[in-house]
Amino acid sequence: MVVLALGLAFGTRTFAFAVFFVPSGSMEPTLQPGDRIVVDKLLFDYHHPSEGAVVVFHRPAADTPGICAGGDPPFLVKRVIGLPGETIASVGDRIEVDGHLLKERYLPASDPLGRLIATERIPPGRYFVMGDNRALSCDSRYWGTIAGSSIVGTVDAVVWRHGRPVVDSV
Repeated sequence: MVVLALGLAFGTRTFAFAVFFVPSGSMEPTLQPGDRIVVDKLLFDYHHPSEGAVVVFHRPAADTPGICAGGDPPFLVKRVIGLPGETIASVGDRIEVDGHLLKERYLPASDPLGRLIATERIPPGRYFVMGDNRALSCDSRYWGTIAGSSIVGTVDAVVWRHGRPVVDSV
């Protein structure tokens, strides 16, 4: 019975859902430092994450010490801003994708962009990701696009915030 329970727990964590820790404030106000988030791995197709999806991915190799301040968590959480084949750039504090301003209803009205985005065409199989706290986020503007295969899954919900359980969808 114990072996079966352990097998089911391992299988669920490996193939279906996992809980991750938010290491920094780069996703504020959507996610807070220390939040525990549930990531859907079962229904996620890394070939087709949608624009605006909040994803957990393996830390990029290009995110070497010295590029960004902070620790070295093995996984990061950011929002997908640009998809393969799209052209992305910044215009002032706004982001332009394929010549159209990106509508970002999830951000506060006066959210400063911080580091600008040089015009770039996103290569096949790669994604441009950014934190919602743009002025403080270390993201694709610093270490480039990420491979779709490095994405673990999409964030479904926050289950722990400020030291207590919650259920809040993302």
